[in-house]
Amino acid sequence: MNSVSIRNTESRLRQVAADCGFNRLGDLDTAALGKWLANQKNLGMGAGTRNEYRAACVGFGNWCVATNRLVSNPFDAAPKADARADCRRKRRALTETELRRLLEATRKRPLLNAMTVQRGPNKGKLVAKVDDLRRRELDTLGLERALIYKAYLLTGLRKSELASLEVGQLELDGPLPVAYLDVGDEKNREGNAIALRSDLVIDLREWLDGKLQSIQAKARQSGEPIPARLPADTPVFYVPTGLLRILNRDLELAGIPKRDERGRTVDLHALRHTFGTHLSKGGVASRTAQAAMRHSSIDLTMNVYTDPKLLDVHGALDALPQMPLDGTCNERERATGTAGTSVRFAPEFAPNSDKARKPEATGDKRASFAGRHGDETSPVVSRDVDKKTR
Repeated sequence: MNSVSIRNTESRLRQVAADCGFNRLGDLDTAALGKWLANQKNLGMGAGTRNEYRAACVGFGNWCVATNRLVSNPFDAAPKADARADCRRKRRALTETELRRLLEATRKRPLLNAMTVQRGPNKGKLVAKVDDLRRRELDTLGLERALIYKAYLLTGLRKSELASLEVGQLELDGPLPVAYLDVGDEKNREGNAIALRSDLVIDLREWLDGKLQSIQAKARQSGEPIPARLPADTPVFYVPTGLLRILNRDLELAGIPKRDERGRTVDLHALRHTFGTHLSKGGVASRTAQAAMRHSSIDLTMNVYTDPKLLDVHGALDALPQMPLDGTCNERERATGTAGTSVRFAPEFAPNSDKARKPEATGDKRASFAGRHGDETSPVVSRDVDKKTR
């Protein structure tokens, strides 16, 4: 469990203990916790959040049993909410046009805010003076935020996972660039190699090269030794705790509504929904999309993280065979020379024998979901890291 998860769990336990009057281990009671959870539902807390509080309590009870503080877990019978039946925050995926607008607005907003007069007769006008040094700092800030969003959208990483990435966890050289997640930083506690698309690799190289140049410039000014590469424990990004608030303002500048006509919202986790949706929209096989999302089931990938509104259902109908009622062929059949021939429906998915061939297994986890990319070398990334678990 990483430090963020530990703090969140401790906070939840303290809140439950305070509200339920749990001062000693003998006070712990399933009925009291169940009543508290029911009250939180009435107050508007979503099922997923209530289950997180329940999980914190159950985990604490298990720890008490494991350390012989209690004979049995007093919270084992606490009811678990149906998160799918009681979804308080329904998310939507962003379209390709919206993604481009979001990244463009994100790049510009820090500088635009600094140039905007906040009070007086010129309030709202872009006439405030910004010196060259501050302008470069704001440009860098906008670039970092846009790159954070792009990394979200091309990897499906969660906020805590993205924030945990350090330079030593990136392998940008070779044909299969990946980012390694440590077991303790990943939600499912497995540790995975996250495939990186070639354009994101280029962006990351340029970003890290800029960070290295900045560190080298400061070292020259202070007379300290000039590093040849970034330390392995250098964070790839600074992911602020208020990133949701920042995203909301970026959406506003981009002209993207926070809620759509069906009441579905755009938040940080909606970027992960966008990742899953565009995998399906691009024709990626469901099992491959599941692997990219790191989900335990295809049902979760297809039914929760895929927005059907963005799928081209009408276009998919063109894959069905032609069926003229008058027995004649259409112009397309005449042009392609397929008139009078039978149409095979989805032949690629029909095995030639009764026994379907098993997919080849690979022992290299890094190659499980990655495309072929260029083999440019990176001058800034150090792989000398002792604490990373592969």
